[in-house]
Amino acid sequence: MVPTIHEPAPPRLILASTSRYRRELLERLRLPFEARAPAVDETPLPGETPAALAERLALAKAQALAFHAPDAIVIGADQVADVDGVAVGKPGDHARAAAQLRAMSGRTIVFQTGVAVVRAANGFAQVARVPVTVRFRALSDEEIESYLRAEQPYDCAGSAKCETLGIALLDAIESDDPTALVGLPLIRTSAMLRAAGLDPLRPAR
Repeated sequence: MVPTIHEPAPPRLILASTSRYRRELLERLRLPFEARAPAVDETPLPGETPAALAERLALAKAQALAFHAPDAIVIGADQVADVDGVAVGKPGDHARAAAQLRAMSGRTIVFQTGVAVVRAANGFAQVARVPVTVRFRALSDEEIESYLRAEQPYDCAGSAKCETLGIALLDAIESDDPTALVGLPLIRTSAMLRAAGLDPLRPAR
């Protein structure tokens, strides 16, 4: 009798974020996962650059959940708008969002998107950053108010959702990964998952 060979079950996958934007992006890879909120203080450190902040927070979020689920593969991500070396995060309300868009009007801004993949059981940890250069059109106050009323993007760093109406605020986007601006660079994430032992095209191996 030929013995039955069972393929090992794929490792559990956790997204260290409750952002619906990141959740929708990760769903594109068709891997089962759970999304959980990490308890991480997102306050920038003194003198910390936006790029360093995005990387540090992405790794901290992944590590926070990996500590409690060491056998799981955990994805952490963070995004910071880099305005002349100053970190700009989520506005939280209408007034701050309007101020952010006025400050970005007619200017080129770099959105720093950090991503990390951690598996505590075997010490695996990778962190990367995918910058996205965005050129905003010169925006009138009327256009800014119209956009904010339509989208209410108060949970987005930089106050613009490029995947929906926010694209009309822009002149150009430059990036190696078009998903990075939405909040999770899937090209880099896929590579890191493969390195961690979870291939989206062969999830059972």
